[in-house]
Amino acid sequence: MYAVVETGGKQYRVSAGDKLEIERLKVEAGKPHTFDRVLLVNNEGKVTIGAPTVAAASVVADVLEHKRGVKVISFKMKRRKGYHKTTGHRQELTVVQIKEIKG
Repeated sequence: MYAVVETGGKQYRVSAGDKLEIERLKVEAGKPHTFDRVLLVNNEGKVTIGAPTVAAASVVADVLEHKRGVKVISFKMKRRKGYHKTTGHRQELTVVQIKEIKG
């Protein structure tokens, strides 16, 4: 059994026991979180597709930790002008483990 969940502007294919790094959630580590935006559920060949979401479906996950992703460097330069600019970015992430898929 698997489902397609939307969170943080991205879509993830999840099944029970999966670990995911998703965009930061406002939930404390160790607490459960329920994803309500379920776009598709496949239950042993019986596929339910939402329009846009499946009404009765939800995915329950445990929040394991909050962390920051790898540093991404952005470098800007204009040739012959002496202009150089370097910036870095680290994305705020949440690690979740999927417990169960309802629906």
